[in-house]
Amino acid sequence: MKTFTTWAGAPLGERGAVAALGNFDGVHLGHRTVIEAARTEAARLGVPLGVVTFEPHPRQHFAPDAPPFRLMNAEARVNRMAKLGIDHLYELPFDSRLAGLTPEAFAREVLHEGLGLAHVVVGQDFRFGKGRAGDVAALRQFGDELGFRVTAVDLLENAHGEVSSTAIREALTDGRPRDAAAMLGHWHRIEGEVLHGDSRGHALGYPTANMSIHGLHRPRFGVYAVRVDVLSGPHAGSHDGVASIGVRPMFGENVPNCESYLFDFKGDLYGTHLSVALVEFLRDEAKYDSLNALVAQIERDCARAREILATEPPLPWRP
Repeated sequence: MKTFTTWAGAPLGERGAVAALGNFDGVHLGHRTVIEAARTEAARLGVPLGVVTFEPHPRQHFAPDAPPFRLMNAEARVNRMAKLGIDHLYELPFDSRLAGLTPEAFAREVLHEGLGLAHVVVGQDFRFGKGRAGDVAALRQFGDELGFRVTAVDLLENAHGEVSSTAIREALTDGRPRDAAAMLGHWHRIEGEVLHGDSRGHALGYPTANMSIHGLHRPRFGVYAVRVDVLSGPHAGSHDGVASIGVRPMFGENVPNCESYLFDFKGDLYGTHLSVALVEFLRDEAKYDSLNALVAQIERDCARAREILATEPPLPWRP
């Protein structure tokens, strides 16, 4: 997969792609329907399949002080797009210049002159341009004038209603990772580098891999049964485990993070990258009267997680 981080004139040899266009936060099943429609058209034309998205998320640009909301960071989104077989990922810098473009200027300067797209695929609710003034009808009009085609894909619904990033956030906030997975088409994952911590887990006999969740939507704080993929380094591979997401009230911490204990694993994971899949919520985080009580609870958490994961079939989409 080739990644482009500018829209200022794609090389001639890279023009003419069919691209799905959107924020794609979470790359959920609704997003997948848009991408698959683009894939079908790209195959018909014999041209590359592209995805046009933005970094940072436009919501971060307009409301930088808002609570964290992203379902995945940029690294995780790139990983997911590569797994989906995208040829060209256009990760456009969303700044004041891009935000200030009128719908017509966005279609002309970005999609046509900049990226040279042959066909654009969006969801029916797609909005674009300054003030979100452009809609699908406007995009089709500009495409007719500029020479690219536009396809709009119906929004996807399941038994719980419309599949959306908002609905997935609500499921995670409630501690319902399985409902989130049903909309995502894959387990919700937290991805990132393993950071140095305070080594308390190691002292307790349960060494953990610590990861930041800065900028990400915060799932319900507590303990989860997880599947962990080590994405880099000499220990690359998959492991079952438990993860604690929260502020560690037992130790007076207040910066939320994700700490994962990998079953039957020995090795140094510092500096490697993990993908932690939330499978089932086990319990809320709590403060215990003693370290012995905490260790006893961790033992119960691990036993329950092993039982759950032993019978849990893998979802079809890997990290």
